[in-house]
Amino acid sequence: MTKHLRLPAVMEVTGLARSTIYAQIAEGKFPAPVKLGSRAVAWPETAIIEWLNSRPSAAAA
Repeated sequence: MTKHLRLPAVMEVTGLARSTIYAQIAEGKFPAPVKLGSRAVAWPETAIIEWLNSRPSAAAA
């Protein structure tokens, strides 16, 4: 079973602000959340890990 991360956890893991996350979702540059209920969303942990791994690392610069 996949673990899902709520927004505060996604913000902590990625270092991005809420507004940046949603702006990048709108641009198609960040994974969209999945609905857990009528007013709750979360991100699959695997989607966030894949997104982080796809980012250029500081060591490569």
